Amino acid sequence: MSKKTKVCSWILILGGIAPFSFCKAQGQSELQPILEKVKIEHKLDAQVPLELKFRDEQSKLVTLNDYFQGKPVILVLAYYRCPMLCNQVLHGVADGLRGISFDAGKEFQVVVVSFDPREQPSLAAAKKATYVEHYGRPGSEDGWHFLTGEQSAIDRLTQAVGFPYLYDSVHDQFIHDSGIMILTPQGRISRYLYGIDYSPRDLRLALVESSANRIGSPIDHVLLLCFHYDPNTGRYTTTVLGIVRLAGAVTALMLGMFLFRAWRRERTIAERGALAP
Repeated sequence: MSKKTKVCSWILILGGIAPFSFCKAQGQSELQPILEKVKIEHKLDAQVPLELKFRDEQSKLVTLNDYFQGKPVILVLAYYRCPMLCNQVLHGVADGLRGISFDAGKEFQVVVVSFDPREQPSLAAAKKATYVEHYGRPGSEDGWHFLTGEQSAIDRLTQAVGFPYLYDSVHDQFIHDSGIMILTPQGRISRYLYGIDYSPRDLRLALVESSANRIGSPIDHVLLLCFHYDPNTGRYTTTVLGIVRLAGAVTALMLGMFLFRAWRRERTIAERGALAP
């Protein structure tokens, strides 16, 4: 495989997006700047402008704030006519969410926003029907939202979350990176997850962290001691420090239980002595 072909393959897998004929027409020196231009920029803890207005799949005028009602939000930027990458990202999200016990609409929301201003609510409705069916959870229609909007709102949102993209007028397609954002109930960027496959573990831990531990079980909170979010890879990995923290927490718990039992034993003996004639 030539260097040029390798670079084109990486664009197709990571950046998305351009058809292979576009790649063949470009040299390696020309492709590298394109990759840099569409690379997702980290803006952790940045505030998303919740006042932005879009149209939902029923053509109703909504604001982003309508979906931030005390629950974390998975934000997906994808255009609905995308021939490849956006569909893979959406499938990856649905597949990953099927592996966790949280339900869309109950513990979190999924908000998909098209960055193609030409797309209309009818197309968004068709996409929603496809992925709600693929998700397969009864009653999840209220947890998945597919929005379209004007260029000004799209620009403000993509800039706020660090999601650049380019338009290829020759092939009428967009060049973009692949990844999703996990937002807090207040609309701040908590986590980025990259690629097209999102593990249930990463999704669950990201949602628990983004909710400030308001959702999830005690086990999730223990796992967060062991797993560390790596912003460079957009994944959760085990760390030595995490294992040490867990060992310390377990030791403290066992010591606490030992001291509590010793206290209870001493108290019982003292009570029996007081009751003796």
